[in-house]
Amino acid sequence: MPNTDLVSPCDLAERARQVMQQVCERGWSVCTAESCTGGLFAALLTDIEGCSHAFDRGFVGYTEQAKIDLLGIDVRLLTQKGAVSEEVAIAMAEGALWHSEAHIALAVTGFAGPAEKEDEEGQVHFALACRDAETRHRFEHFGPRGREAIRQLSLVTLLALLEEAVLEC
Repeated sequence: MPNTDLVSPCDLAERARQVMQQVCERGWSVCTAESCTGGLFAALLTDIEGCSHAFDRGFVGYTEQAKIDLLGIDVRLLTQKGAVSEEVAIAMAEGALWHSEAHIALAVTGFAGPAEKEDEEGQVHFALACRDAETRHRFEHFGPRGREAIRQLSLVTLLALLEEAVLEC
């Protein structure tokens, strides 16, 4: 479980550098499928000098139609489960892996800001797909902390998932 305290951008960048160096050492690459973070995780990983070859591609599927077009998400899944759900997060990660050359795909979908009446701000679903391994899901409820804080906490969670993948995949 990630630490829910906000992390300094320098600490976040250093953590990303360390894990991406491990990805490089294994000869792997990473791809991302992001919704509520809007590409921030891809930006964090691609800011690391000397590790660009370990980032394959990033998908930002902010709308339901983008999730369908970019990641191959079934419209029925979106209709039945909603864009912010365990099932869609898993489908996003698996779709990103399928549409890339990466070894690891990370996905995030959630409510970073105020949501509809029946939805809660701060609910975020994450998924990690690795070639030759079972896809994992993680759910966090960060609470109504505001868009910036929820996005930053999502980056921390994504880094934690990537760190786990480097050790276990």
